[in-house]
This record gives sequence, C-alpha cells and structure tokens, in this order.
Amino acid sequence: MTGIVLVTDETFEDEVIRSRLPVVVDFYADWSVPSRAAELSLQTLSESLTGRIKFTKVNVNDSSTVANSFGIHTIPTYLFLDEGREKGREVGIVGPRELRAILQKHFSFE
Repeated sequence: MTGIVLVTDETFEDEVIRSRLPVVVDFYADWSVPSRAAELSLQTLSESLTGRIKFTKVNVNDSSTVANSFGIHTIPTYLFLDEGREKGREVGIVGPRELRAILQKHFSFE
C-alpha cells in the first residue's frame, strides 16, 4: 500500500482531520471483494498525486468508531475531506478516471 496511509480510530484525528493536504478516506474491509477491486484505483492515484492529496484507508472492522461517526453502512465508501470538513462521498467501486474527476471536483487541482 505504498502511498496510502492505514488509519485507525486512534490515528484518524491526526492523519485525516488535522492533515494539511486534502484527504481521501477509503472505508473498506479485508473480506470485501469490492474493496479489494477498488484498491488499484487508489494505488494508481496515490502515486500520481503524491504531495497534493493524502490517501488513507480505514478498516471498518478494526475502526468502528470512525466508521460509525461518518455513518458508513456500505463498503467501499470514499470520503473527501479538506481542512477536516467533508466535501463529498462516493459509495461503491470507482475507476481511476472517474475517481480523478471526483477529486478534481472536490479539491480543485490541475
């Protein structure tokens, strides 16, 4: 998971809420086939957008406090946060091109 930070209930505040960069949070589970299918999109974009957007993952089984606080009921669910505030969310598998377009909409980068 190079370029993607694994976040827990304990590290969410520091890694996501206080991040200086806009953050993508992927809520996933190891047993979820759709979550595993979505991994390539995240990996591809995290490598190409290093230093502009922070990519993180939260395992819903291990970090239920964070998942519950955001009302996560379906995985994968992606949250887009900037300065600790939710800018949007997507539910389900999103391909690399579509995810990049979503990121441009929420985070206004070139």
